[in-house]
Amino acid sequence: MSATALLRRSVVGVGPYVPGASAAEVKQQLGRDDLIRLNWNENLFGPLPGVLDDVAADLHSVWAYPEEAYEELRHDIARWAGAAVGEVIPGHGIQALTLALVAAFIEPGDAVIIPRPTYGLYAQACAVAGAQVVRVDNAPSLALDLEAVAAAAREHRAKLVWVCDPNNPTGLRLAPADWSAFLGSLPDGCLAIADEAYHDYIEPADRIDRLADIRAGRPVIVLRTFSKIFGLAGLRLGYLLVDAALAPHIDAVQEPFNVNRAALSAGIASLRRTELLPERRDQVRRARALLTEPLGAAGVRALPSDANFVLLQLGADDLQVSDTLARDGVLVRAGSEFGLPGCIRVTMAGEELMSDLGARIVAAVG
Repeated sequence: MSATALLRRSVVGVGPYVPGASAAEVKQQLGRDDLIRLNWNENLFGPLPGVLDDVAADLHSVWAYPEEAYEELRHDIARWAGAAVGEVIPGHGIQALTLALVAAFIEPGDAVIIPRPTYGLYAQACAVAGAQVVRVDNAPSLALDLEAVAAAAREHRAKLVWVCDPNNPTGLRLAPADWSAFLGSLPDGCLAIADEAYHDYIEPADRIDRLADIRAGRPVIVLRTFSKIFGLAGLRLGYLLVDAALAPHIDAVQEPFNVNRAALSAGIASLRRTELLPERRDQVRRARALLTEPLGAAGVRALPSDANFVLLQLGADDLQVSDTLARDGVLVRAGSEFGLPGCIRVTMAGEELMSDLGARIVAAVG
């Protein structure tokens, strides 16, 4: 008997999570090594100044298990987030934490509600676990349709709903009043998972306080990451904010100490430099303006974004435009890859590049 016959039925046919073509694949296809990666929402500004020096100075400890550094990071995150230590669970990036939540909550046949389009891992992970995955289309404006998501949760007696805020790939964020009404309309026994990967790009006064929801006993778990504004995507570091009573059960399905020492050191070093984050937000805001304002004059619409990327509505073939830009040395994400034909998603980068890129996009659109 083939070993594949022993696989769980829910695993067969789902396939791995595919984030889009890698730079290496495109380099091989086009035969050029000078590609600029604006397709994966990485932080092209890099880690905060001094972080890599702190990591290098700590590498002498890699022979030891990271339990002390793990606890130090938990305490530092708690101070930064305004949480109690027992409400913080670090993990090997949002992806690993997403898988931990699925392992902790989903049993075969459970219904989960996921907007469309949004980050693709939620549906893939839940399908592999044997969940009934129900997709809910976003509003015509591409904003998350929270009323429709809650209605689907009630109809299907869902156990989980997944909300990315600001949403990927649109960059649109939710209003606090809409979020509060949404939580109030979920059925009993349904938990909202809020992915706040791009949360740090929102001005602090405009953010939704989901930790307050958790402490008020509302059904919320929050995912956050060091990949985006902190520029640590290559080290894979994230964390959950959860009710302290849930934390031991989620930890039960995680690999113990699954964050390596280099990532822990980088996280701790980053949290010592949070006074630099307002300038990071300003950098991204300026970059968005430099790209989108000239495009608007040329008839290319940009959705309002509170993230380090922007979704452009081209009025043209997005696959052709993205291919043209790739041949010109710039990788962007074609909207057709996540159900938005005629759009491209562009990660923000330095001002000089953003000033130049608009003209290149207009030329590619033709």
